Amino acid sequence: MSSIENHTQIPQRPDLFRLGLGTLGIGTSGPLIALSAMPVVVLIFWRNLGGALLTLPFAVKAFVTHDYKYRRAMALSALSGVVLAFHFIGFFLAMRWTSIAAGTALVALQPIFAALIVKFLGGDIPSRAWLGMGIAFIGVIMISGVDLSISWLAFQGDIAAVIAAVLSAIYVLLGSKVQREIGTHTYTSICYFFCAITALPIALVLDFKLFDFELREWLLLLALIAGAQILGHSMFNAALKRVSPAIVSLIVFLEVPVSTLLAIWWLGQTPSIALIPGIIVILSGCVLVVLRTRPTEVVA
Repeated sequence: MSSIENHTQIPQRPDLFRLGLGTLGIGTSGPLIALSAMPVVVLIFWRNLGGALLTLPFAVKAFVTHDYKYRRAMALSALSGVVLAFHFIGFFLAMRWTSIAAGTALVALQPIFAALIVKFLGGDIPSRAWLGMGIAFIGVIMISGVDLSISWLAFQGDIAAVIAAVLSAIYVLLGSKVQREIGTHTYTSICYFFCAITALPIALVLDFKLFDFELREWLLLLALIAGAQILGHSMFNAALKRVSPAIVSLIVFLEVPVSTLLAIWWLGQTPSIALIPGIIVILSGCVLVVLRTRPTEVVA
C-alpha cells in the first residue's frame, strides 16, 4: 500500500515540516483579510494575479499542446478559477463580517459538502459519515444562533462562510479531477489567473480603485500572497504527492485554532466563549466525515 493510500500512516519528517508551514500559511489568511481595508474583490484580484505570475514560469511549457484531454483539463482549470473567485468573495466577506474563529470553522464544512456532491453524482457515503454531517450541522446552528444574537452582520458573515464552504467543495473536486491530466503548476497558474480576471470586472463595475492604496495595504497583500497563496497551498500540494489526502484534510482543520490565535494577537479579537462549543462540534463532525468517507473522492 502506498503512503497516499495509507490513511493512518504518519507523514515523514520533511512532509510534516511542509504541512506545518502550510498550516501557518493558511492560518494567516483570515486575520490578514480582516486587517486589510482594500475592497474584497480588489484584494482577490491582486492576490490571485500575484499567485498566477509566481507559478507561471513553472508551467509555461505545458501551455502549448494539441492533446484534447489536456486542453479539456485546462478549460476545467479555468472553470475552477471562476468558482474559486466566488469562494473567495464569500470567505473574505465572512472574515470581515463575523469573527475569524466562527468564519474559519464554518468554511471547514467543505469536506461535508464535497461528500454530498459525490453522493449526488452517484457515490456512496457510509452511515457514520452521515452521523458526522449531522453533528457538524448542529454546530452550524449553534454558531449561527450565537452570531445572530450578537448582530445581523455577524449572522450574514456566517451565511457567507457556509456559501464559501460549498464553493470550496466544488473547487476542490474540480481541482482533484483536473490534476489527473495536468501538473499542479499548470493547474494553479490557470486557476489563479481566471480567478483574478473574474474578480476584476466586478471591481470595475463597482467602481473600486485598483492602485491608489497606502503602503500598508500593499504590504498586507504581499503577506497574503506569500503566506496563504504560496506558502500555504503550495506546501499542501507538495505534501499530497506522498501523504494521504485524509491526513492532509485533518491537518487543514488546524487553520481554525491558528487563525483564532493570530486574530487574538493581531486584532485583539477574542472569540465569544459561547462560540467555542459550536466550533468544537463542527470540527468533530467534519473529522468523522473525513475519516469515514473515501478521501480520494472527497478531498484533494
